[in-house]
Amino acid sequence: MRNIPVNLGGFKLMVSEAPAMKMREDDNGELVAATDFQGVQQFVVSVFAKRRPRSDGRPAGKGEEIKVTLAADPGEGFDEGTYVELVEATASSWAMKDKQGNVNFGMSFRAAGLKPAGQGGLSSAA
Repeated sequence: MRNIPVNLGGFKLMVSEAPAMKMREDDNGELVAATDFQGVQQFVVSVFAKRRPRSDGRPAGKGEEIKVTLAADPGEGFDEGTYVELVEATASSWAMKDKQGNVNFGMSFRAAGLKPAGQGGLSSAA
């Protein structure tokens, strides 16, 4: 299943690695900018997702760092430690074989953009 909308409203998201251009290795092993199928540059941000405190006062549990591909440059102001929300977040499962024939699999996250936590509107430098 691909591009499943996800509601992360029950989590606090803190930037753990500031947004940067997404890079990939080409067939020659060179790093090149990653683009979507229309040739639009992609960006990536790492966020630490931690469940919001429970109403009964019990611990909410541990969090997890996730990498999120962004469809647009989020612009300035999303430094490490900034609390954010993902705009139009989706998740997709993936699987692929490596050169040794092993199957690797996981979840990938995408978003249209970032916005400061608690504020409306889409933040991007479009």
